[in-house]
Amino acid sequence: MKNLSDLIKQAENKKTAIGHFNISDSVALRAIYEAAQELSVPVIIGTSEGEARFLERNIAAAMVKRLRDDNDFPIFINSDHTHSLEEVEKAVSAGYDAIIFDASKFSFEENIKQTKQAVEYIKSKSKNILVEGELGYLGDSSKILKSLPDGVAVRPEDLTKPEDAVRFVNETGIDLLAPAVGNRHGILLSSNQAGGELKSVKKHLDISRIKAIKDAVKIPLVLHGGSDTVDEDFTAAINAGISIIHINTEIRVAWKNALEKSLKQNEEEIAPYKLLEPSLEAIKSVVKSRLQLFNKFI
Repeated sequence: MKNLSDLIKQAENKKTAIGHFNISDSVALRAIYEAAQELSVPVIIGTSEGEARFLERNIAAAMVKRLRDDNDFPIFINSDHTHSLEEVEKAVSAGYDAIIFDASKFSFEENIKQTKQAVEYIKSKSKNILVEGELGYLGDSSKILKSLPDGVAVRPEDLTKPEDAVRFVNETGIDLLAPAVGNRHGILLSSNQAGGELKSVKKHLDISRIKAIKDAVKIPLVLHGGSDTVDEDFTAAINAGISIIHINTEIRVAWKNALEKSLKQNEEEIAPYKLLEPSLEAIKSVVKSRLQLFNKFI
């Protein structure tokens, strides 16, 4: 079986993208794994710092490794948005396949400094762990938003510039780059719906910027905050140079909506695995549809 680095290169060559989906329990992990297995495509599992604390890093990494080894299937685990060297050390110790060190909230110079320190530490422990850096602030949480957090890169002048990306990559030594190209974390609801239901504000990506950054840095690009992006933009972004796409808020919404419906329809049921079965299927449906899109199966 190919390692994660080889699979990313394969995705680049084929103009496809590897789906990255976050978990905080075994329900989501099983749903994501089953969807990827049925389509025979590689997949990356992510845990944010909060998700990792809830599930425990050692347990998350062990579950993913067991699925990979027992089934000879390309499923990997990434430490998503790791903000401190302390958390980096925990991810390395737990056996994560990849780590994104996120200092994007800081100044450009400070981001370079902290990311370089993280890269040096990780590579001193294992050269096989892929290290990702983020350039451009995308927000902090995968949730439903009624307004954008302060500082999120949405104006054209705030998005990642190719020349900055080149310097960032060269001075940090990262393996993967996550730029700000019109993406952002969470799903934003419009507050302008007169008397009606709030609707999400679809994300539109700067495709020409993605291509310019890819041509400049040469290393693989990762799209964070993919939930609720226009499908056509996903396809165009992949063709322009995106090799990994993160989806989290969409599966959180699917999990919650299915669970609420399950609880209402089964008021006497107390077995968690029975109540959670609809959530598993809902997550699986979302993941499968995204993987089909990312791998051009539609």
